[in-house]
This record gives sequence, structure tokens and C-alpha cells, in this order.
Amino acid sequence: MATLLRFNPFTTVRRLKERGILGMNARNVAYIARYNPRRFYPLVDDKLKTKEAARRHGIRVPELYGVIRYTGDLAGLPALLEPLEGFAVKPLRGSGGKGIIIISGRTGRDFVKPSGKVVTLADIRHDIANILSGVYSLGGRPDTAVIEQLVRGLPYLLEYSFEGLPDIRVIVFKGFPVMAMMRCPTRRSDGKANLHQGAVGVGIDICSGRAIRAVQKDYLVSRHPDTGREFSDLAVPQWNEILLLAAKCYEMTGLGYLGCDFVVDEQRGPMILELNARPGLAIQIANGIGLRRRLELVERLGTVELHPEERVALIRERLAVERL
Repeated sequence: MATLLRFNPFTTVRRLKERGILGMNARNVAYIARYNPRRFYPLVDDKLKTKEAARRHGIRVPELYGVIRYTGDLAGLPALLEPLEGFAVKPLRGSGGKGIIIISGRTGRDFVKPSGKVVTLADIRHDIANILSGVYSLGGRPDTAVIEQLVRGLPYLLEYSFEGLPDIRVIVFKGFPVMAMMRCPTRRSDGKANLHQGAVGVGIDICSGRAIRAVQKDYLVSRHPDTGREFSDLAVPQWNEILLLAAKCYEMTGLGYLGCDFVVDEQRGPMILELNARPGLAIQIANGIGLRRRLELVERLGTVELHPEERVALIRERLAVERL
């Protein structure tokens, strides 16, 4: 039976602090404003700049097929899509998974979504036109459509997903991975890894890569609601590499407080899907523990000049010892 997780509205601030819960205001003032210079924001807010920076730092990203900046560019869409069996179309400045188009196959001249729904070239052209007009961008500003490689997920991880692809969010503070979760698409979330729409958030132990617990909306769940897979069996493959790539994002971006989203491709392994200078706080609910104590642990380390591999080893050692 699922257990209600919603916080009692009368819970005191003192009790939340005792549990190490990081609130929105504290996150914004003590961490984002303090550790994230605004001049570095464009690098993570623009997917093309993120891709280029990742390549320079030896971090894998989905292959770029094309960019559509203006309505006139849509004339070249048929030729661009003709050789592609699968691809993803994303707003350059979109957020929360809005406006993303996933095509997993072809049937004749038409395209097939992961749900099995068949869409035409005209449908995709219309969706891209909406992206260009700013329907999905922050502030409704005109945007750009990015067409990139469709990540083919590991069959093992797809057992924890409905139609979409699960991703792994890692919070990195001063170059140290401090908290992680896997976001698992469900029928309720329409195949998207969006917790607010009903995806399952699975807390992942930094030291081992194994699942801690799983949450859908305000409830603890023991298995995926659509596939029936037990979350207690989940161990994220290539976990060491994911942590190392997350640590490297510190040097790559210059941002001290960062959310790194990864997917694991069946052929290419872990790769960056997206970076976020203002990562949300629902990861605390998925893990059942507050983020503040882990951030304070890193701050107590002071200014240390360590390579990414050393930072990963140190944080795992300290978390194991202090049981945070």
C-alpha cells in the first residue's frame, strides 16, 4: 500500500531544518546566487552551447542532426528527416520536457512515436513551427528547434519506464556529486520523465548506485505502476562513469550548484541530456533526506584543488562515514 508523503502544513521551520530540508529561498540565496555566476548561465540554458562545451571536455552528448532557426528553414525539413529512422526534436531554450518530439521509427513516409502513434511530416512541421514561435520557451520568446540523435536506452533500464526513456539527475556542488535520482516515465506522465506530470522519482544512493526508495507524486511506491518492475532491484549501470561525468561538469560550466541530467545509451553509454543552473528540490523527496546537510558537508571541506576522480572518491567516502 502506498504511503502518503505530503508534508504537514503545520510542520515548523525548525523541524524542517533538523531534517536538513533545503527550501526554495535558501537554495536561491545561499547556493544559486552565491555559487552560480550569471555570466555562465547561457552555456547551460542553450542546448547547442552545452553540446559544444561537452565535446571540448570529452563528455558524450546525443549527435546533432540539424538546427531550425527560422520558419523559412522548414523548407529543408523533408531532406533533413529523410534518412533518419529515429530522432528527437527539442526547443533550444525549453524546460520541463515541454515541446519535445520523440520519433522512434518509420512506416512508409510517416513517422512513429514510442506510443505507436503515427504522425506525418506535416504534423512534425506544425510542432516545430510552435517551437519557433516560442510556445515552449521561457517568457514566450521566439526559439530554435534542435534535431538530434534518438537515444536508445538500455533494455534493463527500460523495464523501469513506460514508452519514454528514464534519465538520471545528479546534483553537483562545487564539483562534488551530492544527491541523485532516476526519473521514470509512466502512462500517467505520458511517457515523459517529468515528476510533476506523474513520472516516478527514484532516490539513488551516491555510494552504490542502488535505489533507495521511489515516489510518485506524494506517495511511496514499490514497483513501476505500468511495468510492474520492483524498484528495490534497481542498480544503475555504469554508475561510476555517471558520477565522474557529473563531477567534470563543474569545470565545464564554472557553476558551483548544478543539476546534470544523464541518459544511458545502449551503444554509447552515459551521455549528458541537459544541464540546469536552477535544479529543483523534488530530489529530496525521492531520496527521503534533505539536501542541506550534504551541501554543508562539502562547504566544510573548504577550498580543495582535486581532480574529478578525487572528488568522486572523497564524497563517497565521506557520505559513507557520516551516513548522510
